[in-house]
Amino acid sequence: MSDHTDTLAPQPQNATNAEQIAACRTLLDQHITQIDTDSTAIFADWEAEIERPEFRSGAQNLACYLAARQYDLTGLQSSLSVLGLSSLGRSESHLRQSLAAVGATLDGLAGLPASWPEPADLNAGLDQITADQRLFFGDYPGERNTRIMVTMPTQGATDPGFVEGLLDAGASCFRINCAHDGPEVWSAMIDNIRAAAMKAGRQCPVLMDIAGPKCRIESIEKGKAKRLFRGDRFRLLVKPGGKHKRMPSITISFPEVITKLQPGFQVWIDDGKIGARVAELIDGGAVLEVTVASDKGQKLKLEKGINFPAVDLDIDHLTATDRAILPFVAANADIVGCSFVQRPGDVRGMMAALKQHRGDRPPQPLLLKIETGLAVRNLPRMIVQAGSHQPVAVMIARGDLAMEVGTERLSEAQEEILWLCEAAHIPVVWATQVLETLLKTGAPSRAEVTDAAMGQRAECIMLNKGPYISRNRPGFQP
Repeated sequence: MSDHTDTLAPQPQNATNAEQIAACRTLLDQHITQIDTDSTAIFADWEAEIERPEFRSGAQNLACYLAARQYDLTGLQSSLSVLGLSSLGRSESHLRQSLAAVGATLDGLAGLPASWPEPADLNAGLDQITADQRLFFGDYPGERNTRIMVTMPTQGATDPGFVEGLLDAGASCFRINCAHDGPEVWSAMIDNIRAAAMKAGRQCPVLMDIAGPKCRIESIEKGKAKRLFRGDRFRLLVKPGGKHKRMPSITISFPEVITKLQPGFQVWIDDGKIGARVAELIDGGAVLEVTVASDKGQKLKLEKGINFPAVDLDIDHLTATDRAILPFVAANADIVGCSFVQRPGDVRGMMAALKQHRGDRPPQPLLLKIETGLAVRNLPRMIVQAGSHQPVAVMIARGDLAMEVGTERLSEAQEEILWLCEAAHIPVVWATQVLETLLKTGAPSRAEVTDAAMGQRAECIMLNKGPYISRNRPGFQP
């Protein structure tokens, strides 16, 4: 808060205005007292964990934001709007300072001494986000506000000119999906990225995205059905076996999930191409009935993802495959992507596992990929767990997130993540299927252009692979 006191504002013109201002100030003070008390208690639970001074103000503001959300502020906001004052919208990064600024303005309107926060105090949160934006997502000539992350295809390992073209087209950082290829290919990709960035005089971080425990189809017994249509049934089994004359059967990579199913639970396969509900439980599995499929039917395919929105998966965050590649990731990645983190314990496990391979080098910045409803609910505690020890950012991984929370709740979940991250002063990636039609065909749909424009609210937008990823490709129509 500033010690500077402005000159007294003119007295209100009539008693009604004065009473309204006084009532509004009283209501504001009540909320400030409640929020201060609760945020102090929230922050006290976190404080001992915080080792990084840079994160302290973000954690304090996040605690204030979480405290404020426990109260209904609509009455206060309506009263402020009537007076032509801020209704506290877009104040996530500086909530307590905004409350103080509104209080000072009310004092000034009442003819009382008024002390406003310094502008630097209001801008500190966004300044920290901007600094971390460069750390995580690189720079870009011309100071564009939103950075562009590109998922590197295998071509990036063999064609240095391809990587240079992506940088020239606007990429500012690159993602290597560790679910594909291997260390030899990754090394070549990284070498080409580093060389292209040096040639261009650019800072271009490399994100290595650890796959995590994504549940996938492991085996298929198709029976007589080649495609599934709405109303068809198939079996989800703990282990292969027990062929059925008519119904197809599948097994999955985490069969323990099946024991948690109940009739009526929803299941999604292959990013929502197949939707089903649990029709009945059977020995060794469950029978599912298809509720969503295209008119021409859908095929069950190996390795396709399967989501169980009603089940909180209690499984080890790092798979054996993940642990095997950690030495390479710890030695080579600028940023480490943490897929399917859901609990603070997952974050602690990742940090501890990486530390084993880092030696005396500082810990790597972590990018938490939010892909389940449980992760959204636990996001504040996961941010604090990671940010207390090393730089942290968040990816809104909308593919699995949409399957887990439901497409009807996806927009709500996106907003929730954006608000929480701004309150914590950390940057965000807007990811999954951004401009996908453009990347595949060279021409975007109107809906995805709007989606990409909305993505500019984040600090970075992620683009996936596609033949039209570079504007320099012959035949591309900008």
